[in-house]
Amino acid sequence: MRNKTDYNCDYLIIGAGIMGMTIAYEILEELPTASIAIIEKEAEVGKHASGRNSGVLHAGFYYTPDSLKARFTRDGNRLMKEFCKANGININNCKKVVVAKDEEELQSLFELERRGRKNGVDLALISEEELHEIEPNAKTYRKALYSPTTATVDPLEVCLKIKEVLQEKGVRFFLDCRYTGNSEDNVFTTRGIFSAGFIINTAGLYADLIARDFGFSRYYTIIPFKGRYLKYNGDDMPVKMNIYPVPNLKNPFLGIHYTITSNNEVKIGPSAMPAFWRENYGGLSKFNLNEFLNIIYFEFILFVRNSFNFRSLAWSEIKKSNKKYFSGLAKKLVLKCDIENFNQWAQPGIRAQLLNKRTFKLEMDFIMEGDERSLHVLNAVSPAFTCSFALAKYIVKEKLPAEIIEQRTKQVKSVEIN
Repeated sequence: MRNKTDYNCDYLIIGAGIMGMTIAYEILEELPTASIAIIEKEAEVGKHASGRNSGVLHAGFYYTPDSLKARFTRDGNRLMKEFCKANGININNCKKVVVAKDEEELQSLFELERRGRKNGVDLALISEEELHEIEPNAKTYRKALYSPTTATVDPLEVCLKIKEVLQEKGVRFFLDCRYTGNSEDNVFTTRGIFSAGFIINTAGLYADLIARDFGFSRYYTIIPFKGRYLKYNGDDMPVKMNIYPVPNLKNPFLGIHYTITSNNEVKIGPSAMPAFWRENYGGLSKFNLNEFLNIIYFEFILFVRNSFNFRSLAWSEIKKSNKKYFSGLAKKLVLKCDIENFNQWAQPGIRAQLLNKRTFKLEMDFIMEGDERSLHVLNAVSPAFTCSFALAKYIVKEKLPAEIIEQRTKQVKSVEIN
């Protein structure tokens, strides 16, 4: 390997997903002259969760008030809408209702409303009659929760636009550039050696492995979950807005629901099926034996211990591979729907879910580890897309040691003068 540095920068970001790019965006808001490089192993940005998610801009009422998710979802919703409006990206202000099926779920609905109020979210607890006025096809038990700020966008369009904006601001993208290792402030890649004042790891499905190279992610590992949607191909619009069930508040998954996309397509999903390797999108594509053995090991332990009711979760998700069963779950949320028209699988996505190896529980909140040399965003799962601009602001202001960049800039100028 060549000893010389191929590229020098103030900040090096590993991974060109929504988090890596919004962090770059916010760095330039704070330090307009900073030099930033983003490396990405794929041929384009947003190729994984960032470009494959539902595009829903969540309101922020699912999350406990002491969590980072609660802190950043409401503001992230607003900031993402502002970015989209400023850059000509379509926003479908389709809104959302959460419905209950029985008394037990009604109590959970009340808890969601309490969380939302505490998080400062605009929402309303409405009656069945009020629900039928705004969404005639939704079905609930006594009450429903109405979220007027929930919307949808095209996530890949957003990613590509952020890339364009960053390039105009001088950010260098190195695509088809895979991380291979590091030493001090040097990062080794398939396209050469990068020297950086500070390194930010937003590598999604591989963030834990890269973090381990830097001495972090000691107690964590990524367990991938595959999310799939069924698209509606009827001539009508079966629903007017997003319809969600009351989720199991002990798990980070929201259950099968109706989503109206940015271009007014209707789909149901997603599943949350345990995957067997990190990019297990379909068939044996990108099969990795080491990943397979490692993930099977942890999934076996989860099955034996039945952590977070893993056995039931795994079985229910396996059943969702059947279209009829899958669409039948969605039918429970509405008064009428021709489920036969939900007949086309949409592009799957993989959720890079962090597992705590000490407790064998899925981490519910965003998790970051780092030091004066690097920062590693380990658990940036839903609603990370919604939160991205707000979370990036927090990371830049609270987690990045700007003084290191200032020192580095002075050193570079000193070398240039001498």
